[in-house]
Amino acid sequence: MKLKLSNVSRAITYALASTATIGMLSTTAYAEETDEGAKKNIEKIAVVGSRAAPRSVGDSPVPVDIIGGDELSKAGGDDMLELLKGSVPSLNVHQNPISDAASLVRPANLRGLPADSTLILLNGKRRHRSSVIAFLGGGINDGAQGPDISVIPSIALKQVEVLRDGAAAQYGSDAIAGVINFVLKDASEGGSFAVKQGQYFEGDGDTTTIEGNVGLPFSDDGFANLSFQYKNADATSRSLQRPDAAAYDAAGVPGVRNPAQVWGAPEIKDDFTLFGNVGLELSNSSEFYMFGNYSERDVKGGFYYRNPQTRPQVYSNDGGDTLLVADLDGLDTGISCPTVNLKDADGNRILDVTQIAAYQQIASNSDIGQNCFAFNEILPAGFTPFFGGNITDTSFTVGTKGEIESGTFAGAYYDLSGSVGRNESRYFITNTVNASLGAETPMDFSPGKYIQLEKNFNADISKGYDFGLAYDVNVAAGLEWHEETFEVIAGDEASFIAGPLTQQGFGIGSNGFPGFKPSAAGEFTRRNYAAYVDIETPFTDEFLMGWALRYEDYDSFGSTTNYKVTGQYQLTDDLSLRGSMSTGFRAPTVGQANVSNVQTNLSSGVLVDSALLPPTNPVSQILGGTELQPEESESYTFGAVYQSGDLFLTVDYYNIKVEDRISQSDKIDLTDAQKVALKADGVPNVDSIAQVSFFTNDFDTTTQGVDLVANYSMDLLGGYATFSMAYNWNETTVDRFSAITGDFKVKRLEEDLPQHRATYTWSQQWEDFSGFIRYNYFGEYQGVHVDYDATAIMADPSFTIDAEVTYYATESLSFTAGANNLFDQEPEKLDFERATGIPNNNWGGKYYETSPYGINGGFYYVKATYTF
Repeated sequence: MKLKLSNVSRAITYALASTATIGMLSTTAYAEETDEGAKKNIEKIAVVGSRAAPRSVGDSPVPVDIIGGDELSKAGGDDMLELLKGSVPSLNVHQNPISDAASLVRPANLRGLPADSTLILLNGKRRHRSSVIAFLGGGINDGAQGPDISVIPSIALKQVEVLRDGAAAQYGSDAIAGVINFVLKDASEGGSFAVKQGQYFEGDGDTTTIEGNVGLPFSDDGFANLSFQYKNADATSRSLQRPDAAAYDAAGVPGVRNPAQVWGAPEIKDDFTLFGNVGLELSNSSEFYMFGNYSERDVKGGFYYRNPQTRPQVYSNDGGDTLLVADLDGLDTGISCPTVNLKDADGNRILDVTQIAAYQQIASNSDIGQNCFAFNEILPAGFTPFFGGNITDTSFTVGTKGEIESGTFAGAYYDLSGSVGRNESRYFITNTVNASLGAETPMDFSPGKYIQLEKNFNADISKGYDFGLAYDVNVAAGLEWHEETFEVIAGDEASFIAGPLTQQGFGIGSNGFPGFKPSAAGEFTRRNYAAYVDIETPFTDEFLMGWALRYEDYDSFGSTTNYKVTGQYQLTDDLSLRGSMSTGFRAPTVGQANVSNVQTNLSSGVLVDSALLPPTNPVSQILGGTELQPEESESYTFGAVYQSGDLFLTVDYYNIKVEDRISQSDKIDLTDAQKVALKADGVPNVDSIAQVSFFTNDFDTTTQGVDLVANYSMDLLGGYATFSMAYNWNETTVDRFSAITGDFKVKRLEEDLPQHRATYTWSQQWEDFSGFIRYNYFGEYQGVHVDYDATAIMADPSFTIDAEVTYYATESLSFTAGANNLFDQEPEKLDFERATGIPNNNWGGKYYETSPYGINGGFYYVKATYTF
């Protein structure tokens, strides 16, 4: 017996039936069916963007892209961010080498806004955010805390729906840029199993992926669809030897690594994820659903090289003039330690300290040697910390939905659900020291954990009412309760303790990422509730309007009310106009409001330690920090949809104004008085900290752009072909910025992302073969290295080519070969002499890391798939 559900459920059932065996290509209606009639009559159905029955993409009053699960599997990479980037031109993703925790969970940008301005849904339910805050987020994402999209495997997905429109009035916080809804497979039979092997053209980054999906019956009236993915990926290196490390090597200093500092993708080990989706018919008018995931991976990358003569609080505290030497029996007590001058009488640096008589004394077994210590004795070539983490992600959602059969609300459709999501990042840092412990320091540390825990309860109801219009007016309403907790767990004692050499100027805590002290540990929780109403009024068969109003109240900063108005008018059978106006908001995350952290970064080309403090910390307040307020936005979109035969074309203009945009402030140089205040506040490693930053509402921006989507299908070359194009123009202007924000950060927001992006795809299907070739265009962008304004240039436009071919050996077995960036297009090379006038000053890098297609070059792969 068929389940009687709402218009929503009936439309979804139709969508499943009509798209069960197709693969969508970008925003096209491309189908892999051999029956040509089926190919040409399939509509793509979206759930996001409307509280009424799902609509085909062409009938939606707001722009929606639908990417089929089959298309997502047709790409070399296995990171969901990279897969989406190839299909949605308004989505940009940077690789973020040497970017602290941003290398572990990479942020993405939809329509030029930071990662936490896009709401992520799973089966239409809010997805929890990651515990990782991108402290070094490459400019635009500095301080962003968005969900970890990379845990979602393509094999688990039926489709991805990308709503390119502000939707806070419908879905709540974070939906300023848009909404991405990941829809899980729900078949009750069949499945597939695949093995993929890939490698970069340069011979590194070997990636092995094993994945599978199976649909099982769950009693006679339900399904259980299970998916898994297991992946290992080697690290990559696009590095040169640093000039300073090369000089030490040439001077005979032992133990110099080549390269001493690595720019590239991190190593990913034991990346395992499991997704489940369950549905069960309870009666003719109701059903039960349940879905969730468990994911875990280890990620390991590199940090900056520590020079053995200039690194503060480890090797020298005067810029490398003299060596930092520890007097082990205490200053002015017993035997005194000699001064080790690192420059000769002419001011030239002596690279091999073993040639300096004073150093020979402290390195000897004499009484002086027993009492005096320098880190050159155990780490003569300097050191490069390796930073990484274990990321675990779990979620669980359960609910029931159906039709009310009697009473006042007979004929209404309800959806009741509860969900919990948890993301934990346990950090580790190796090959480094707690300098204050001297020679007794361990080299490996566990600095602590961040945990993000979110709980949601939702009650939604909708009903159609006959007001004498073209068809029923749909009225939807709902309530939501949300709790968000950010927890900091202290690290091991050696990672934060102030050792006996602290008073002699040696740094406290694991160098590069000091551990979280017990005083900084704790749970920070915020709750909010929301109520909304959403009405769609079909005034005529040709004219539809929608109205949404949402009220949210937060126990931290108060309440906010937002609205959205949409409209679509069918001018002719082939042409319709559409548009929307809305307000929106993004609440500051609990982590942004409370986290503190010490990190190492390059400032104007100099390696320094900086502290990120809560904005309400007294030191932050002295420097201009205030309690965070929500971002507020106003946006509008208008466009047109043209459908005629096999041609589908949409064009949409958007304009998004964001006030009080939350970001990480510029890193502000500390005075001695401020350092005293920091010590009093318990901030670790104060003497080594040169700068302080905090989260602040320091920007007003306007982002505008145009999305153009087109596809055309036809019989060609004895098979079936689809040609598709997707183009995005995006421009961000900073309208206001505070005094604690520098001009270069403004420039990064405005120029780091390419203003023009496009993809052009030809996909071809035959009985035994299929394939595609895709041209990806990237306009000019600002090339930035080590977040240093003197290195910035405008990089030239460029393009890459992706291609893939699949051979269907049997009905069940297929083999695939393909390549991303087929011709190994190089990103913009670093040219510091051109940018700064200083030759060879590149800190070991080869390419500008803001390259929109990454720095690793071409990637080729082979894949075998068994379908049953």
